[in-house]
Amino acid sequence: MTETPDIAEQEQVAKEFLSGLLEAVGLEGDIATRVEDDVLYMDVTGEQTQALVGAKGSVMHSVLELTRTVVQRKTHGAPRMRIDIAGYGERRRAALKIYAGKLADELLEHGGEVMLEPMNAADRKVVHDAAADIDGIRSFSEGEDPNRSVVLSLEEGVAPRGSSSSDEE
Repeated sequence: MTETPDIAEQEQVAKEFLSGLLEAVGLEGDIATRVEDDVLYMDVTGEQTQALVGAKGSVMHSVLELTRTVVQRKTHGAPRMRIDIAGYGERRRAALKIYAGKLADELLEHGGEVMLEPMNAADRKVVHDAAADIDGIRSFSEGEDPNRSVVLSLEEGVAPRGSSSSDEE
């Protein structure tokens, strides 16, 4: 039986790597980590840390993958990991929830379906979770990474509010 890596050790390795990364690129910031439900959360904050976000979080996702690689190499395993830099991840999740809600309202009014722009798995999950909380809306993913997109549509048997047909059960 192989020994499962200690998540506390993995957390420490991740924190040390991120501290070294900030130092190497000449940025000042703080790193807070926590483990919840076997997921390692890493929050990097500081006035200058926005530079590690990039367009649509592209640099932030690269930092996450680098951190994951370092943790895997040093501890021979890695937990599920989430990173937020300069609050970008939280702002992005909130914006995606609002956007999914607006699109759902349009679909409930007019029908049809809408395909969102391609997005990473974490962003797709936010949209899927938001859609799951809206009665009458379903979501699914189409395409292959990195061009995988969420599609929102009405659930089977749900008529748009703006339609002239009556709802029958």
